[in-house]
Amino acid sequence: MAYTDRSEDLNKYPFFLRLLSLGKQYFVKTPWWLKQFYSSYTWDIKTEEKSIYLSFDDGPHPIATPFVLDVLKKYNAKASFFCIGNQVIQFPEIYQRIIHEGHTVGNHSQTHPNGWRTRDENYLDDIRLAHANIGSALFRPPYGRIKRSQAKKLKEIIGEDSQIIMWSVLSGDFDSRISKQKCVENVTRHVSAGSIVVFHDSEKAYPHLRYALPLVLEYFCQKGYSFKKI
Repeated sequence: MAYTDRSEDLNKYPFFLRLLSLGKQYFVKTPWWLKQFYSSYTWDIKTEEKSIYLSFDDGPHPIATPFVLDVLKKYNAKASFFCIGNQVIQFPEIYQRIIHEGHTVGNHSQTHPNGWRTRDENYLDDIRLAHANIGSALFRPPYGRIKRSQAKKLKEIIGEDSQIIMWSVLSGDFDSRISKQKCVENVTRHVSAGSIVVFHDSEKAYPHLRYALPLVLEYFCQKGYSFKKI
């Protein structure tokens, strides 16, 4: 069945999204109806294999990112890193290590603006600045928030093969209100083959990330899953 992309309607009424989320600040597992409204975005990877697609936002970070890379190497896992342009400028060696070790990099903007609250011209200029340092066709909107008018212009900035990459499961590692174990359970209880999972290689998320990531990798490796890059 084909679904109409009604993202413009939702972007006009962000309160509607908050209402449908039943007061939650975020969904751990992306609901089917949200994927349908934003059907032109990538929410998961269609596969018959037992593969999971880990992704890490907001880096590179001098402590969190090397930790992530070390853990991924231990489990022979690949992942995708959606990087902030300012962080790439500040930590170029870590950014190059991500690439050298065979992971995917994506554009996560220059300064992490909220697309719903930012004028289109300013938002697109921010993406353009990041693209100068992150030559990737993959883009993940900060906070997952991008207007349809902004999305339509994306190809002009990062290329005709550009893709907006969202996620299936949000670990919640950034959320200090939840326990570290809850962060693990957010992933282990909701992931299935083809899921795109979000962690954050950032200072804020690091305490939860440091606890949860090795346990998540071990759990799914024991179940016969592999970890691939987008």
